[in-house]
Amino acid sequence: MKRHKVLSLGLLLLAATSASAQRYMRVWQNGESDRIALSDINYSQGGSVITIGDKTYTIAEVDSITMVRTITVHIKDNQATVNLNNAPGVTYTAEGGHVVINNTNEKEEMEFVLSGTSNDASITYNGVYKCKFHLDGLNLTSTKGAALDIQCGKRIDLFLVDGTTNSLTDCAGGLQKAAFYCKGHMEVEGSGSLTVAGHTRHAISTNEYLILKENTGNITVTNAVSDAIHAGQYFWMDGGTLDLTGMAGDGIQAEVTNDPTEELNGLLFINGGSINMKVTGNDVKGIKCDGDLTITGGNINIDVTGGGSKGISAPMNMLINEDSNPTNIMINASGKIYTDPETDEDVRCMGINVKGNLTIESGTVTVYNTSAGSRGIKIDGTYTKGANAKVTASIKN
Repeated sequence: MKRHKVLSLGLLLLAATSASAQRYMRVWQNGESDRIALSDINYSQGGSVITIGDKTYTIAEVDSITMVRTITVHIKDNQATVNLNNAPGVTYTAEGGHVVINNTNEKEEMEFVLSGTSNDASITYNGVYKCKFHLDGLNLTSTKGAALDIQCGKRIDLFLVDGTTNSLTDCAGGLQKAAFYCKGHMEVEGSGSLTVAGHTRHAISTNEYLILKENTGNITVTNAVSDAIHAGQYFWMDGGTLDLTGMAGDGIQAEVTNDPTEELNGLLFINGGSINMKVTGNDVKGIKCDGDLTITGGNINIDVTGGGSKGISAPMNMLINEDSNPTNIMINASGKIYTDPETDEDVRCMGINVKGNLTIESGTVTVYNTSAGSRGIKIDGTYTKGANAKVTASIKN
């Protein structure tokens, strides 16, 4: 190991502990990083390794150590306090509790810590580079549009800070796409909770993909004029708990983009976590995508009472099995027949509707249809059931 790399890492750590404009640092290895609070840093080095906090790194494998610039926004009642911490390229305007942040920095990754409570406030972010948002006890009701509007087409990391409760509510009759909107693709983690109510269109919407990581906490939707969760490109769930009620549209929708060559375009994946959903609207879907639908783990409970509605709707193929997590699906379809006012066509309520092929390799799937107008599982293509699958449902294909 060359001595200059050992020395440079040590000097950078010394500089980090005395830096006033940052609260965190990142240790990078092979494109991945560990985020460490500066207040928690203690380090030692010897030979070919360096210990930072409670983790030991092989110096040859450390690509770099970077500082994280942190901007804080705290809103109380109708007053906003913003600390930019001398972050280059970042400016803001505030009108009462309504804050607009503009970031022209295209090289440095910023982190925004959002907190506070107000019944007349919102936060809008305009940027061109990937960034991170920490919801640290943020409870906003907007009177002007979206409560949180992230206008950045890059990757957005959203952290629900451990131990916090957060809520976002938009106004009715606005032009916003959602109470919580992200123009880019968003990856969610952190064990805090988030409650969202959408009074104009969706509750939560991303223009590109939406990923819920394994350590995601509880996300609740209490109202949506359209979809509870609307993801452009694809939806991917590894963990967390979704409690979705009060939506007039679909529960979870993964929509195909205008570019059919986009990665995983229109697909939906559930690999773990829990989904609890009440589908009360007419002719809507609990879980819906524009491509193939894959469930390899998790607990899904859907109560479908809306006329002509579906618990799960797959326009192409659907695969159910068990990977690293057990798969348990329970759907109760009790809605009546719905007559489409435009086509005069009668539409039945169904637990699962698959236009392509349905394959259930393993897992437990239970579908009840408890009204005269409902059906259990309807498959237009082929149906394949594995030896390890437990299926209780009336099936028509």
